[in-house]
Amino acid sequence: MTVAWTIPAAARPRARFADYVGIMRLDHATKHVFIVPGAVLAVLLRGETVRLSAWPFVAGALMAILIASANYVINEWLDRASDAHHPTKSARTAVRNEMKGWIVLGQWALLVVAGLAVGASASATMLVIAAAFALQGVVYNVPPFRSKDHPYLDVLSESVNNPLRLMIGWAMVDPTTLPPSSIIFAYWLGGAFLMGTKRLSEYREIVASHGREVLALYRPSFAGYTEISLTSSCLIYALFSAMALAIFFVKYRIEYIFVLPPVALLFGKYLALSMQPASTAQKPEKLFTEHGLMTMALLVVAAFVVFTVVNVPALGSLASQHFIVLK
Repeated sequence: MTVAWTIPAAARPRARFADYVGIMRLDHATKHVFIVPGAVLAVLLRGETVRLSAWPFVAGALMAILIASANYVINEWLDRASDAHHPTKSARTAVRNEMKGWIVLGQWALLVVAGLAVGASASATMLVIAAAFALQGVVYNVPPFRSKDHPYLDVLSESVNNPLRLMIGWAMVDPTTLPPSSIIFAYWLGGAFLMGTKRLSEYREIVASHGREVLALYRPSFAGYTEISLTSSCLIYALFSAMALAIFFVKYRIEYIFVLPPVALLFGKYLALSMQPASTAQKPEKLFTEHGLMTMALLVVAAFVVFTVVNVPALGSLASQHFIVLK
């Protein structure tokens, strides 16, 4: 059985100006909180070599919103047919309203150009990051690339946004370098964990209510997933992210190793959240309403702050070889 919540073309109202603004999903700007750790790390690791100024911070935030909005615009437009098969996304503006393709294309181009211009006004590094952010949206959404239609590649390509946001924050402070590769990798695979659990939540809920066929109509990549493979992939993403985090902590400030336990608890909390009915994991922009999850996130932040100022010299031995000698 197939299910679609499509409104016949003749019955769809003509899109208004507010509808075109709506597909920019400005309410998703909360996701840009992932920029903040990049700026904090750059201050801690590079702060003595740079002079801070206000405009790069303003430009970086504005550029991220503009480029992300451009990506959302083409996402909603190009997914309007498949979104009609989703129980909740069928309510999206592009599904419910008659929109003009040339207006959407012009809107996307205007947002991209504006984002690139704002990024360039801050630094050449910010411009390159803005271009990569916009390119990610094209690769993820636009045929013939459309990486979102391929299992595992959909998660890995969508989560590229995470390290790009990290780099935006870093470039706000120091546009002459990039973050260490270990933290970039940790951010990328941490984002993959978030996107993987989002798909796991969608898979469990839609298969239970409407069947696997409807899920594949909504997103072809789901045809290559099972609940077991999605759960396993989330574990793998989390393990790789934690591995990269540990490498970063040992190399740059070994005291941060104490941040790993609350990070592990945060991952566990998020995985449990994704398995709840109507989980907020399907709408990451609403995660701030999950008080338990936010408490765990604050615990991670608190541990990071504490071990930024507290030195534990004994931990230095962890970076050298030691053996347990049996006598």
